[in-house]
Amino acid sequence: MTQPEIPAADRQDLAGLGRVHFLGLGGVGVSGIARIMQQRGTRISGTDAKDLPVMRELEAAGATVFVGYDAAHLDGVGADGAGPVDTVIASSIAGPGNPEYDAAVERGLPVLHRSEGLAAAMAGHRVLAVAGTHGKTTTSSMAAMTFARAGAEPTFAVGAAVAGLGTNAAAGTGEWFIAEADESDGTLLNYRPEIAILTNVEADHLDHYGSEEAVTQVFRDFIRLLPRDGVLVACGDDPGAREAADWARAARAQGADSPRVVTYGSDPGRSDDLVLVDSSLTGLDGGTGQRVTYRWQDGTETGLTLSVPGLHNALNAAAVLLAAHHAGLDRAAAAGGLEQFRGTARRFEYRGQEAGVRVFDDYAHHPTEVAAAIAAGRTVAGEHRLHVLFQPHLFSRTRDFAPGFAAALSQADGVRVLPVYPAREEPIPGVGSHLIAERVDTPLPGSRIVPEDAAAAVESLVEPVRPGDVIVTMGAGDVTAQADAILDALVGRPARAERA
Repeated sequence: MTQPEIPAADRQDLAGLGRVHFLGLGGVGVSGIARIMQQRGTRISGTDAKDLPVMRELEAAGATVFVGYDAAHLDGVGADGAGPVDTVIASSIAGPGNPEYDAAVERGLPVLHRSEGLAAAMAGHRVLAVAGTHGKTTTSSMAAMTFARAGAEPTFAVGAAVAGLGTNAAAGTGEWFIAEADESDGTLLNYRPEIAILTNVEADHLDHYGSEEAVTQVFRDFIRLLPRDGVLVACGDDPGAREAADWARAARAQGADSPRVVTYGSDPGRSDDLVLVDSSLTGLDGGTGQRVTYRWQDGTETGLTLSVPGLHNALNAAAVLLAAHHAGLDRAAAAGGLEQFRGTARRFEYRGQEAGVRVFDDYAHHPTEVAAAIAAGRTVAGEHRLHVLFQPHLFSRTRDFAPGFAAALSQADGVRVLPVYPAREEPIPGVGSHLIAERVDTPLPGSRIVPEDAAAAVESLVEPVRPGDVIVTMGAGDVTAQADAILDALVGRPARAERA
């Protein structure tokens, strides 16, 4: 559902929001907006069902924080002695039925969706938004680091803490605001970017959109939000993004207020504006780095070392280089900033090593993301074997994409598929992890069996590993906790190494 337009006054000045209260304060998106507004002097408070570390960080900086929802929290009770709440900003999971949300509506308070709050925080800035079905967090994090280290002092709000910047959101003093444009519920249409990166377009979030055609349309609608003097930076390697770029070019040629289009990719036979011409693995960060070289349309080349592996990350970096160039940053300074990027939480994150076995964790929860993470794992493993512990996310996604998940997972040597992480959904009759596992075909046995629980999965996955092998935990649920369990299970084996 498309969210209502933000009032013009709120777009122009955060002061128009008054005292702001956040629902779902502990979430990465909501807490990031709260952090930015707080750093700009907005009086904030917030509530979440759980007491999370980020809430204590905000409290230490002066926010009033509550654990457990209660309508009385809107009265401004707190150590700061501030008055009642003026505006409420709510996460997607804190809607009608939440006592604070319902009380705010009853009182006639402005209630903004998280995306509207982010759009209000963007007011007065030039906006670089990163859109696409996959890769938004990594690409926007790369952009935040690149702009920061190139001296642009950006404000940024991304989906995970950026190594080297120490946070997922901060208010900078520069003119640029870097953010993800999340398509999962259509709220990316609330932003007004000057430059947009489009990493890829394919079917996802079908529980919201219902069809692949509707997903394609929301990205077209997003492109329409760019001004004619804006820039769309699209991935030429991805068929969906390439089609969107062609559509935007055709609209511009017909006189529409469509942005300029520039593309990046890895095919030297295509006339992209920035081409990846070479990449090779390096020994950085557990052997996950890569040396890459890009060629611009004018024939000059830019070489740099990335700390993250995989073709998809080389392309993400190309997108950032191209966007930074069109934002006015020096090419060499942008490349230097990219070299300082050290990854984000849960994006092929190196978790440690025991017994000569390296363990990584990845947020992949769509077949394309799983395939990319496995390809990166293969690159890191080299001649050794790759093992994957995968947790499907959502029953609807498992139902819609089971064959694709199985095909991607079958590129590993050994796989264990955990029970579905339901998140916001109720079970769907007949839908479960068996729909994926029964289709998986790997050299090592056991991949077609859904283990009884996580402990059993870890035990059976670890049993055949050998020094030099790589293990990746994968999924958008709580599977990340199993990376430490795997490292513990490896302790005491031959060729033990110090844990990172």
